[in-house]
Amino acid sequence: MRRMTYSEIEGKGIGFYLILGVLGAIILMGLGAVYHMEHEGHYVTGMSNQVVWGLPHIFAIFLIVAASGVLNIASIGTVFRKAIYKPLGRLSALMAITLLLGGLMILVLDLGHPDRLIIAMTSYNFKSIFAWNIILYNGFIAIVGVYLWFMMERRMQKYYPYAGFVAFIWRLILTTGTGSIFGFLVAREAYDAAILAPLFIVLSFSIGLAAFILYLMAAYQLTNRPLGDALLMKLKNLLAVFVGAVFYFVAIYHLTNLYITEQHGFESFILSDGGIYTGLFWIGYMLLGTAVPVFLLYCRKMSEMRMPIIAASVLVLVGGFSLLYVIIIGGQAYPLEIFPGKEVSSAFFDGVVNPYTPSIWEFMLGIAGVSVALIATILATRVLPFMPKSLADKDVDPHAA
Repeated sequence: MRRMTYSEIEGKGIGFYLILGVLGAIILMGLGAVYHMEHEGHYVTGMSNQVVWGLPHIFAIFLIVAASGVLNIASIGTVFRKAIYKPLGRLSALMAITLLLGGLMILVLDLGHPDRLIIAMTSYNFKSIFAWNIILYNGFIAIVGVYLWFMMERRMQKYYPYAGFVAFIWRLILTTGTGSIFGFLVAREAYDAAILAPLFIVLSFSIGLAAFILYLMAAYQLTNRPLGDALLMKLKNLLAVFVGAVFYFVAIYHLTNLYITEQHGFESFILSDGGIYTGLFWIGYMLLGTAVPVFLLYCRKMSEMRMPIIAASVLVLVGGFSLLYVIIIGGQAYPLEIFPGKEVSSAFFDGVVNPYTPSIWEFMLGIAGVSVALIATILATRVLPFMPKSLADKDVDPHAA
């Protein structure tokens, strides 16, 4: 592999400022939604005291999980010493930080009173997985920041592999903590499963890589930088493997529940009688998020075409979002079984599927978090050399002619 040269993107054309303008407008709309929800109260959202985690939380967890997964590209180059991935390390680490910041912005602004974060940061309940996650998120930003510094600073190159290993371990712990938020919740039949932690880890691999592929292809296309097939085909094949791994853990999760008699009600709700949740599972995740991407990525006639890779990456993101919606909101919508084996009926939603319809305010806040992650990535690559000038085959593939 030739010595890689990194540089900032130019960002002088009208297209560059148009992208920044659109993202900035979306962020302003999101802040307006936050202002409206804070002053009017959360009754303007679809959330209630039955469904307390709504659409903003899906966006937030989606970004946080993707942040962990996108760092996988840098880890493959550093920890597993795959030289062809090393030129992508800087951009991978940068996106890990910006995606996490976007997700955390949503969580903080959805608190109702963002100042409550000070209490959460100064008064720790170490029996709470939420308290542990505050430490994990802050630690992730700090560790990846140091990792990125070691990558970019020539004097620190000898410490670069050690920082990469620490970042690799920390991101696995972080995603385990995010999955354990639900896996440790024994009150909900949909949660209370140890397999949710590894499921969130492999889900982070797939949606993180899909997000990275889309940004990489868009950035190099818009800046007229060469992006060869050698690297892109490796990323494509890796994405297909991760999609299959997510399917495996989802299948094990549901097969285990089907084996346990007390879980049959919940499985029937998700797989056949859940309305929107059933549709999102079978169409959003299984069909659009798994079957179609695997076909696009493995079909020989399209194996060297770029549009199928773009389509597959978009669908993987759609499938991941759908799966999180089913797990998180579907799990809250399914009625609590307070008295097992008994039929309960009252005026307090006992034994009734909890309704939830996302509001436009929730969507605006969620999409604003995505915009924050994107605009932070774009501006960072504008001022610092995160991207190689060329990823052509002759520059990244030692076997290229």
